[in-house]
Amino acid sequence: MSPLRTTRHPATPRDAVHHPWFARRYARLSVSAETRMGMGAVRDRLLAGLSGRVIEIGAGNGLNFTHYPRTVSEVVAIEPERLLRQLAVEAALRAETPVDVAPGTAEALPVKSEAFDAAVVSLVLCSVRDVPRALGELRRVLRPGGEVRFFEHGRGGGRLMTLTQRALDRTVWPSLAGGCHVARDPLAALREAGFTLGPYRRTLMPPKGPRLPMSYCVLGTAWRPGPATTPH
Repeated sequence: MSPLRTTRHPATPRDAVHHPWFARRYARLSVSAETRMGMGAVRDRLLAGLSGRVIEIGAGNGLNFTHYPRTVSEVVAIEPERLLRQLAVEAALRAETPVDVAPGTAEALPVKSEAFDAAVVSLVLCSVRDVPRALGELRRVLRPGGEVRFFEHGRGGGRLMTLTQRALDRTVWPSLAGGCHVARDPLAALREAGFTLGPYRRTLMPPKGPRLPMSYCVLGTAWRPGPATTPH
């Protein structure tokens, strides 16, 4: 893909993911969470030190874009939900780093193999339909030794909380929250997909207040195995 600042796709076929009510609600809540829950600082830590070409999976409304360091030459941001993608296009115009926003799903990324130095997944593995397939696609598009930065929520909080999370996933939560699941294990999924885990840190969101089923988060780094998998 060419290093354009942003690309509109007016001829995009019917969206594979369409959650208009959730998308509008998420767009409002995510903006307020930047300061209220400290998500802006989390994005800074998530993206610090990245360089080269980066693919961001499930870019949402593009709140990561202004946090990319200047060492990143281009970001290709994939977002399947129409409303969120439109907001991401607007956010790309405000970013210093060139950002190309494109439609697509995590399970079928519309980009060439081994085309990226790094990948970013931020609060997205909870909602993809097929996690192993999505992570297989992530491996495909990363060069050998390519880096994955992740910030995900999932299973945690002890036996009672885990039982609650599983019950929510089997019943109301995915339909209320745009396909989100709260009992997935992102670290295990990355290992099973063949990534080498680097440093990671477990955290709560929000850091203070009641612990909710979606509060248990992990921030970290992984690598596609290859000649450059040594952390730097």
